[in-house]
Amino acid sequence: MAENGNYFAIVITRTCGSGGGSYIGKKLAEDYGIDVYDRKLLRLASDNSGINEAIFANADENTKKTMLYRVSRKIYNGQVIPPESGNFLSDQNLFKYQADVLRALLDRESYVCIGRAADYVLKDKKNVLSVYLDAPYDWRVERETVRQGISAFDAIRYINRLDKYREAYYTYHTGKKWKDPSNYDLCLDTSSLGLDGCVALIEYYMNLKFGIKMP
Repeated sequence: MAENGNYFAIVITRTCGSGGGSYIGKKLAEDYGIDVYDRKLLRLASDNSGINEAIFANADENTKKTMLYRVSRKIYNGQVIPPESGNFLSDQNLFKYQADVLRALLDRESYVCIGRAADYVLKDKKNVLSVYLDAPYDWRVERETVRQGISAFDAIRYINRLDKYREAYYTYHTGKKWKDPSNYDLCLDTSSLGLDGCVALIEYYMNLKFGIKMP
């Protein structure tokens, strides 16, 4: 907990290939002795809503293949569509259930969350540190070619596709620009600091801002 007795959250947004999301998130969670939520959030949202987890997972995957996020914006405002509505299983309603879980979790535990526009969802909550991870484009391309064992051409396509989806997802649900540094407390270059360096800086910042030290 923070010095004020409240739980805390570290929320991470990352560009594809920057290499930080999973490693940094898990390392922070390990150091603080807390949980990290990414895909696991789908199960919690399923338990909270009564909607089968597979529906959340399918919605996650299907939206990556459609033009949905280019068409309109459904900015999160906290309202959940009732079960009797024909839009109960819409993507925006599924997002709202995930958002509600994130907000409720913070009342009973500290955690790390990767993605899910969590910085926006928790913007009015105390003791939340939002971190944006990025790296030079060429560095990200090279990293993905090595990590996946693919050509530079395929790595470029992979990075562009995933970045485009994440950006559209973020804008669709928040009405804001994904790469705008004003959305985040910290913007870190993983290629410059290294992943462990990013972890150390985030933990140092948490202590400075919130008085939160590792157990």
